[in-house]
Amino acid sequence: MIYKSKNGDIDLSKLTRLYPAAIIELDGEVAEMSLEWMDMNEGKVTLKGYVLVFDFTPPAQEIKDKQVLNFETKDELIKEMQEVGKLFND
Repeated sequence: MIYKSKNGDIDLSKLTRLYPAAIIELDGEVAEMSLEWMDMNEGKVTLKGYVLVFDFTPPAQEIKDKQVLNFETKDELIKEMQEVGKLFND
């Protein structure tokens, strides 16, 4: 199954995890955090943007195999997640 993203085609046939995240900055460090964590800590950290992570890393493998789509707003992220979700519901 192929998803046609804004960054090109993404082959979902070997997808192990798909998850959204917020990119935050705190004390000069940049990290990927869950949307729930971001909601609970809003105002305590600097929000840099949002990502949708397509993780293809097999279980127990140390080298990560991911593709990431970046978004400026949560609404853009949610819209993209809905588009990907349609592929799994068809």
